[in-house]
Amino acid sequence: MKIINTVKAMQQEADSLRMAGKRIGLVPTMGALHDGHLSLLTMAKEKSDIVVVSIFVNPTQFGPDEDLDAYPRDFDRDERLLIRAGADIIYYPAVDEMYPTSYHTYVTVDTLTEKLCGASRPGHFRGVTTIVTKLFNAVKPHCAVFGEKDFQQVAVIRRMAVDLNMDVEIITAPIVREKDSLAMSSRNNYLSIEERQDALILYNSLEKARKLIREGMRDVDKISKAIEALILEKDNVSIDYINLIHPGTLEDIQHIEDSVQIVLAVFVGKIRLIDNLRVDL
Repeated sequence: MKIINTVKAMQQEADSLRMAGKRIGLVPTMGALHDGHLSLLTMAKEKSDIVVVSIFVNPTQFGPDEDLDAYPRDFDRDERLLIRAGADIIYYPAVDEMYPTSYHTYVTVDTLTEKLCGASRPGHFRGVTTIVTKLFNAVKPHCAVFGEKDFQQVAVIRRMAVDLNMDVEIITAPIVREKDSLAMSSRNNYLSIEERQDALILYNSLEKARKLIREGMRDVDKISKAIEALILEKDNVSIDYINLIHPGTLEDIQHIEDSVQIVLAVFVGKIRLIDNLRVDL
């Protein structure tokens, strides 16, 4: 397995692979890898000849009061996991390699980024779309695999790829959950034992919504209030947002007619966690 640290070296490697007729798959990560990330790698291996896993904690997608400095970093552990999982290349650039001091250019996607996590985290998606564009330009992948847990992020990246005529296939992999159904996330590492138990309310509330829909409830307001009431039974939990949206457009819906995506963001203590669930009628 190769480790590449510079844009130029990554581009040269990508050019050589493409000239050799190899299909390149990219799995963008911020490290602190878990089985959710490794499931993306597995899917990328199925879709490509060479898999590049990028590890880069991207400062431009963190707000001033967010956890950039505290974000877990353990490259040696990540490297061991990726060797065992069969990655071909780790792209591991430094911050000043990706954002030199003269850097002034950003990529933005309108509309889709103005709600949900975009409303709660101003500037977050500008950072995401900028770094993903830069990763695409360095790695030159034929396909890139993203996790469905970040549902809005995938929609934004897919829109960007279409709008900017990027020759990259965007692939979505299902959410990977712990045995108790908590969605895997690097931020789960921040939770205390008590908070870890409280965090189960995310999936439990999604399951409650699914049950209500299956039983015939179609009024979005009533479903949202039922979820809210269940979540707020936990003293150490607060709600950022609860939305029932159209899976394709991300637009809020008032009455469920067919498919619906239930998306939520919740603070467990000080840790912000997200989850989502699709229900098809």
